[in-house]
Amino acid sequence: MKSVALHNLGCKVNAYELDVMQQMLQEKGYVIVPFDEVADIYVVNTCTVTNIADRKSRQMLHQAKTRNPQAVVVAVGCYVQTGGEAALREAGVDLAVGNNKKKDLAAILDDFLRRREEEGGFAEVVTDINGICDYEEMLLKQTSEHTRAYVKIQDGCNQFCSYCIIPYARGRVRSRRWEDIYKELQGLAKAGYREVVLTGIHISSYGIDFEDGAWDRKESVTQRKPDGQRGYTGSRKLFDLLERIQDIDGISRIRLGSLEPRIITREAAARMAAMPKICPHFHLSLQSGCNETLKRMNRHYTTGEYLRCVEYLRDAFGHPAITTDVIVGFPGETDEEFEETFAFLKKVNFFEMHIFKYSKRKGTAAAAMKGQVTGSIQAERSNRLQELKREQSGTFLAAYIGKEEEVLFEDAREIDGKRYMFGHTREYVRVAKLTKENLSNHIGVGKIAGFLHEGVLLME
Repeated sequence: MKSVALHNLGCKVNAYELDVMQQMLQEKGYVIVPFDEVADIYVVNTCTVTNIADRKSRQMLHQAKTRNPQAVVVAVGCYVQTGGEAALREAGVDLAVGNNKKKDLAAILDDFLRRREEEGGFAEVVTDINGICDYEEMLLKQTSEHTRAYVKIQDGCNQFCSYCIIPYARGRVRSRRWEDIYKELQGLAKAGYREVVLTGIHISSYGIDFEDGAWDRKESVTQRKPDGQRGYTGSRKLFDLLERIQDIDGISRIRLGSLEPRIITREAAARMAAMPKICPHFHLSLQSGCNETLKRMNRHYTTGEYLRCVEYLRDAFGHPAITTDVIVGFPGETDEEFEETFAFLKKVNFFEMHIFKYSKRKGTAAAAMKGQVTGSIQAERSNRLQELKREQSGTFLAAYIGKEEEVLFEDAREIDGKRYMFGHTREYVRVAKLTKENLSNHIGVGKIAGFLHEGVLLME
């Protein structure tokens, strides 16, 4: 029985996939140990979204080899697709497994260990995303969290934003059949999960690869190009999926991962508002509040279109939590363009903003653009947006004081000698309740008394 230590880098899709890989390894008899312990095998689920992510991936691989030079070091995921075989070998990797082979990791590892014992030490790269036409099915039974489960519904991206390497690491859009999603959700509900988050690389593209008539067929579907970038021929399938999973007993809440703004029409917002389990918490990726910057980013919407999407959601849900991503210091971003972004963010009035300083990513169109913005200017702009973020978030949270709210409690924490249970509302607002009871995975309703501290509300 060999011990395996696993470590995840990157997004929620990576986290989902690592949970499934750990599950498969356990079913094969491997013993899972913490990553900071000596193990026979180390598995690092890598990320390549930025140059910094590449460096972190290499560091974790080196760290594993240093901890046990005799161990088999396995790199899986996005850095395997983009880093190159030479870089992987230099990082001490013995076995490299690409994104479309993660579902076969346990079998690949078994075969590798057998052949290595018979033939002596060697290194191997197992990956190929060229010509993929079907979704690579994985089935999650449990996660490291106890109340919330992330469920992957699609892979790949066709957008090719100028700053992003992910379409080259993940391939084109591949959607999961709704029957398989439904089955996984049923299993998670039986395992006690009350809330699920539908995630993927670009979930707004869910269904664009389904050929006509394939929605209800059991057999595989083939890849085809969407009918124009602005058409979003498959976006309706995402809302069809949401309606189909409403009846799963045990699941009380359904959240959506990051959404493409164009998918939100008045009809779409109304459809979701009519679904009782959909949480009014929407992450609409923006990246910039300046139309000229959006063009350079190869984003396929304008600020006016984005604002209409937000208005549709607010009309349908009343007080939904709208969150977003913003990149500051993108190549060519002038002071005037940044001020446009600042004014637009102020106008939209978000609950939360994730603010990133632009990081040059080798292999992307943006890396070769003129007008690269210096780090000091990026830092100054980031600080201004962080302050705006704190103001807007505080205003949004203050609107809950005095109201009755529903909270799914998750974990306990002690502050100044007092025990609180922490959880989230349907809008993903963090709430604490002073109690000695174990309320984990229970939904409670109570009045919001005020702030426990910045970013956290207190329930009576």
